[in-house]
Amino acid sequence: MMDTPICDFVRAYADSRAVRLHMPGHKGRGSLGVESLDITEIAGADVLYAPDGVIAQSQQNATALFGSAKTLYSVEGSSLCIRAMLHLAAIHARLVGKRPLVLAVRNAHKTFLSAVALLDMPVEWIYPAKRQSVVSCVLTPDELEDILAGMDEMPVALYVTSPDYLGNVSDIAGLAEVCHRHGILLLVDNAHGAYLQFLNPSRHPMALGADLCCDSAHKTLPVLTGGAYLHIAHRAPEGMADMATEALSLFASTSPSYLVLQSLDAANAYLSAGYGDQLSRMCAMVERLGQTLTDQGFELAGDEPLKLTACPKSYGYTGDEMAEYLAEQGIVCEFSDPDYVVFMFTPEIEADELARLTDALAILPRRAPIPDIPPIPTPCEQVISIREAMLSPSERLPVSQCIGRVLASPNVSCPPAIPIIACGERIDAHAIECFSYYGITHCRVVK
Repeated sequence: MMDTPICDFVRAYADSRAVRLHMPGHKGRGSLGVESLDITEIAGADVLYAPDGVIAQSQQNATALFGSAKTLYSVEGSSLCIRAMLHLAAIHARLVGKRPLVLAVRNAHKTFLSAVALLDMPVEWIYPAKRQSVVSCVLTPDELEDILAGMDEMPVALYVTSPDYLGNVSDIAGLAEVCHRHGILLLVDNAHGAYLQFLNPSRHPMALGADLCCDSAHKTLPVLTGGAYLHIAHRAPEGMADMATEALSLFASTSPSYLVLQSLDAANAYLSAGYGDQLSRMCAMVERLGQTLTDQGFELAGDEPLKLTACPKSYGYTGDEMAEYLAEQGIVCEFSDPDYVVFMFTPEIEADELARLTDALAILPRRAPIPDIPPIPTPCEQVISIREAMLSPSERLPVSQCIGRVLASPNVSCPPAIPIIACGERIDAHAIECFSYYGITHCRVVK
């Protein structure tokens, strides 16, 4: 089992009962019960974005676990890591004499839009043939090859989201091979897939050829909300690993949460002590559950091992109706929309909890199928850049008044936080149809 240097330091400090004439203002006392472990960057606690002590030691443990050239912590989720990845790609573009053009699959998280706006990076969108809804776009290596062959200007990087919110996993190895043959970087938003490293064999992007990758540790590992990783591969361009900490610090708070840091540190010990076996058992349980639901008549989507995505319209319910029914049974799903219900599992889920879900769905009366299918967003005219749109004066209007206007800001919540159209694009009638389908009533448009 790996050591836990951050946890050890903080616990020793809490036990010392020192007079805390430093931040935070609660001074180690309070109603939550965790205040004694909530500290700031005092002497000995190290500094997250200039580490040379306990944080550096802990990040070295994480690096060993993920087999990367360097793995760094974020206490501000994958959002911070996405900004850092794109910043590193932009620096690389300048070093090799390219524009920082990014080729991005269309189901990117809205943080991607804010990052390219801040960094003033041009984007060319990919709309793959396999698209189930706004949240799911699976790009194949052959599609990528055809797209690159038709481009006048080679991008600096390809940006993909895998696994996506519905549990579809892209062929990262195949995409990496195409990218590297054409001399471009592969950046992967692996927010939902930190655990993939611990499958046998690993299905993590670091093992499959990605150059840069982010994981939301808190989504699938026993880590507090906000804990995330930025991974830099051994094959990444020279110097990128050395610049990664600075890239994170450019966008990060100077007051990192030591509770989240301890959680990431403790996870190293947990993951190094038989986690792979626990994960394998849970994946087998989820697979059996999926087969049970399929035998009952439910349609499922996705192929991610720790996620089940039900398509309940075939069973006579919208996704939101099924989620509401389950909530009444004390079962809370990760995400629902008119078409899907997403369930996320980890080894922390007990067998009796899986049985509760199985039993609740077993007694759900089957109804006539709902024939509606989700509208698939189509490319809209790019009028101005993402940066110009997001930084322009704007106004909030009912969607019915927005046809012909230019979208200023992503107007989607998290989850799934995937914009229906991109900032800077002109809103057309089909976009309005998509907004209405997903219950979006207002848009912020450029004045």
